[in-house]
Amino acid sequence: MAVSVTGLEEEMARSIEVVESPPAWMCLACRGAKLLCGKPRCPIIVKAQAMAKLSPSMSTNEIAGSSPPGVFVGRLGYPKVSIGPMVPPSFGDTSILDTPEEWLGRPIDQIVDYRCSLVRGNSKASVEDARDPGRILSSLQELAMAAKPVDTELKLTKAPRRILTLNEDTQPYGPSGPLDKFRIDNPSVDRRIQTAYYDRDLGAASAISELYRKGVLVTKIQKAFSLGMFGVGGRRRIVPTRWSITAVDDSISLELVEKLKRYPTIDEYRVYDFAVYDNQYVAMLMPEPWRFEWIEAWFPNTTWNQYTSEPYMIGDYEEHFGRTKYARVGGCYYSTRLAVGEALERERRQAAAIVLRETYPGFIMPLGVWNVRESIRTLFRQQFQKYDTFADAMDSALSKMRISKAGWKRESVLISRELTQTKISAY
Repeated sequence: MAVSVTGLEEEMARSIEVVESPPAWMCLACRGAKLLCGKPRCPIIVKAQAMAKLSPSMSTNEIAGSSPPGVFVGRLGYPKVSIGPMVPPSFGDTSILDTPEEWLGRPIDQIVDYRCSLVRGNSKASVEDARDPGRILSSLQELAMAAKPVDTELKLTKAPRRILTLNEDTQPYGPSGPLDKFRIDNPSVDRRIQTAYYDRDLGAASAISELYRKGVLVTKIQKAFSLGMFGVGGRRRIVPTRWSITAVDDSISLELVEKLKRYPTIDEYRVYDFAVYDNQYVAMLMPEPWRFEWIEAWFPNTTWNQYTSEPYMIGDYEEHFGRTKYARVGGCYYSTRLAVGEALERERRQAAAIVLRETYPGFIMPLGVWNVRESIRTLFRQQFQKYDTFADAMDSALSKMRISKAGWKRESVLISRELTQTKISAY
């Protein structure tokens, strides 16, 4: 349900619609003033203010600027989905607007500004159109192959509608409208992506793997994958953006894990920690064959825990030979597994890994799976602490968290197992 925003600047209230979460009744009672959701700042207002800055330049149905490059594929109506370019009303080096690998640590307001500055043009397509792309899809695929920002002219059937969304699986998105047509200048093509695109005998998983090994950013691989640019010709499909993010993280991390299983284990217990955006992360690596667990704890008055007085914990794990079902905790499981795999691959070692996250009310809005991926990548670049026993490592790790040892033990399969099972090496 969309509701109009009140309690903001008058002109803002007339022009912006909000898709709400927290729920509508709370936002209508609060209107950004009482902070009934418990956050230190209203996420809806933060986003609305970012869009308000752009109102004069987005009151028209014609947008011209340098696409970062940016593309988007929706999921509603699948297998008929919305596809389109993302274009800011400005020219120059706009790559930062759609490069999440460079965002971590920047103010949340700035990240929201990046996203809200991109206008999306929406055109309908069938997911099977990737087999034989038409004009619009072909142009989008050309845009996704670009190595740097591309000057783009976007014409919508009407002025973009300012819809603000909050979602953990994708980053915030800004204004959108029905696409009439768009034109791009000749882009400077990334030959690595172009080669994978034209190889119609190369499987999608192999294409993802090759591009990753050649140093293509994960988010760039995700964009191309979402537009059906990889895979055997007759099997190519358009994939909604939020699904493509997890699919690429999953594919890359699976290959990394299979490689590191051939390496010797690390020699000690390790503890890493890192904090950003009012999130605390810790990781414990154990000198054992590969296993993995990821657990999130959302404290009261955070986005996904509005109604309880206790932290809400959710997680999942895999044994040495992996898992067959989708992780119940969602896309962050796979982005974290990717970051853990990268860290161990750099050392050519394997380990059992337990990674924990606590999210506090100062984290005013979901930023997307990229936030977790980049946070865990940064976590493993920190200096770690060494321990001789799991008990000592766990005490060190959990001393950095607010939830008690008993709480983590109840939720974590691997922690509980380490504390209760006797290993052969003990004899």
